[in-house]
Amino acid sequence: MPKHTYPAKFEFLDEIREFVAEVARAGKFTEKEIYSLQLAADEAASNIIEHAYAGVTNASLEVTCEMQGNTMTIIMRDQGAPFDPAQVKQPNLKAELSERQIGGLGVYLMRKLMDEVHYESRGKVNTLTMLKRRV
Repeated sequence: MPKHTYPAKFEFLDEIREFVAEVARAGKFTEKEIYSLQLAADEAASNIIEHAYAGVTNASLEVTCEMQGNTMTIIMRDQGAPFDPAQVKQPNLKAELSERQIGGLGVYLMRKLMDEVHYESRGKVNTLTMLKRRV
């Protein structure tokens, strides 16, 4: 199970996206599917960096990617502030931009792009698990 630990900084998002793409290509996902996987991972990592680690300068983010059959699993673990994506309301995408609620679009994208999204917080460890089945 390939696993990497990255500094929880926005400048490492490219490396996280490339790691996800590498595992997805080995799992024979199409380039369109790989883009979706990268986007979901990018949104998840960005939310962890921005919200879970707000104001923390020396944090890390563990990212695990694996293929089992035709399913890719992306797991992100952090030790930041807990956050339950299930509590995020679906954004009203039909509302005028000036009337839209701030936030929630990243969680919305993760849910739309992935087949399953699970979150768990135990002790000081938050775990976000996302699954995508190859078409």
